[in-house]
Amino acid sequence: MADPAMGMRPGGPLPPGKRPGIRASLDLLQLRPFRWLLISNTTFFLAMGSQMLVRPLIAYELTDSAEMLGLISMAVGLPMLIFSPLGGALADRVERRGLIIAGQVAILASECTVLTLYVTGALEIWHLAVAATLMGSIFPFSMPARQAITANVVGVGRITRAMALNMGMMNATRILGPAMAGFLVPFIGIAGTLACGTALYGIALISMFQVGRSVPPNRPPRPVFEDMKDGFRYVWREKKVLAMLLYGIVPMFVLMPFQTYLVVFARDVWGGVSLPWGEASYEVGLAWLQATSGIGGLAGSLWLAASGDTPHRRRPMVLCLLGFALFLIGFAWTPLFWLALPPLLIAGMLSSIFQTLNNATIQVLIPDHVRGRVSSFMMMSFGLTQFGTWPMGVAIDNYGAPNTVAGAALIMIVVAVAFSWGSRSIRNLDGTVREALEVVSRDEAAAPRPAA
Repeated sequence: MADPAMGMRPGGPLPPGKRPGIRASLDLLQLRPFRWLLISNTTFFLAMGSQMLVRPLIAYELTDSAEMLGLISMAVGLPMLIFSPLGGALADRVERRGLIIAGQVAILASECTVLTLYVTGALEIWHLAVAATLMGSIFPFSMPARQAITANVVGVGRITRAMALNMGMMNATRILGPAMAGFLVPFIGIAGTLACGTALYGIALISMFQVGRSVPPNRPPRPVFEDMKDGFRYVWREKKVLAMLLYGIVPMFVLMPFQTYLVVFARDVWGGVSLPWGEASYEVGLAWLQATSGIGGLAGSLWLAASGDTPHRRRPMVLCLLGFALFLIGFAWTPLFWLALPPLLIAGMLSSIFQTLNNATIQVLIPDHVRGRVSSFMMMSFGLTQFGTWPMGVAIDNYGAPNTVAGAALIMIVVAVAFSWGSRSIRNLDGTVREALEVVSRDEAAAPRPAA
C-alpha cells in the first residue's frame, strides 16, 4: 500500500524463491499498483497505436505529401525537446501519478476536439498540427513521470523485468492498435475508429486513478530551474549515463522515423492488399505493416522479460542495433508485400530489445532523486525521432521510400559501430551494470517492506 505521507514504497512482497524466466516477470502482476499501471499504459498506448494508423491516413489524404507527414511529426518533436527538461524536473518535485493524470485529461480533451472537427467536416491539416503540438507538449511532463513511477512501484532491482513487460505491452498495442484501426476503417469509417481510440484514452485515465500516489523524495524547496540545471550537470558529470543516452539517440534519430512512412510503402510501393471481395486496400496493408513490426517488438520484449536483469548487455545491444539496420534494408528493398513482412518482423524484434536494454540500463544506473530528470532526457531522444522524420520525408519525395530507408540504415550502421567501439563507457558497460545491480540488491534487501 502507499504511504500517504511518503508516497508509494518500491516493490512489495512477492512469492518466496526465485522463479525462472518469464514467470519471474509475471509475478510482478501480483502487485496491485503495477497491475493498474500496466492496464492504464496498455489502453493508453492502444489508443496511440490506432492513432498511428488513422492520423497518417488523414494527413496523407489531405496533402498527398510525405514531407507534410514529416512536418506533422516535427510538430510533436519540437515541444518534446523544449519542455522535456522542465517535465523531468517536475517529475522529481511533484506527485507523479497526478502529473500523469493531468496529461491524460489534456490528451483526452484534444482527441474529443479532433473527433468533433472530423465528424462535422471541418478538420484541416493545421488542426492535426495543433493536436500534434499539444501531444508533444504533454508527453515531456507525463512520460518521465511514467518511467519514474514504474521504479517506485516495483523497485529498481526489478526494473528491467517491469520495463520489459511494459515494452511488451507497448509492442502488443503496436500490433492490436493499428490492426484494429486498419480493419475497422473499412467498416465503421475513420470517424468511428477515432471514437474507439478516444474511448480507450478515457479507460486509461480511469485506470490511473487506481495506482497509488508516488511522491518523490523530500528535498528542500528551490527554484525549478535550479533542478533543471542540476539534471544537465548530473548527466554531463556521469559519463556512463551520458554515453547510454547518446547511444539510444542514434537509432531514434536516424532510422526509427521509418515507421511514420509505412503508409507510403503501403500505398505507393506495394499498392495495398487485396480484400476478400476483390478490392485493394492500402489501409489494410498499413495495418499489416504496423502489426508485423509490433509482433516483432513483442517477441523481443518477451525474450528480454524471460532473460531478466543480467549485467551482460553490451554485446546484445550492439548486435541488435546492427541487425535492426540490416533487416530493415532487406524490408525496404523487397519488391513483394508479403515477402517484406519477415524482415520487418525481425527488425521490430531487434529494435525492441535494443531500446528496452538501453532504457532499463539507464534506470539501473541512476538514483531516484534524479530519475524524473534523466527520464526527461530519454524523452528528448523521442523528440529527436520526430525531427528525423522531416529530412526522411524530403528524401522520400525525391528518391523514393525504399532507397531512403535503406540509406538511413547504412548511415546508422557506420555511426553505431564507431560509437560502440569508440566509447569507453560502452566498452565497460557490463562491469558498470554488474556493480550497480549489486548496490541496488544490497539497498533493497536492507529496506523495510510493507505488509502484504
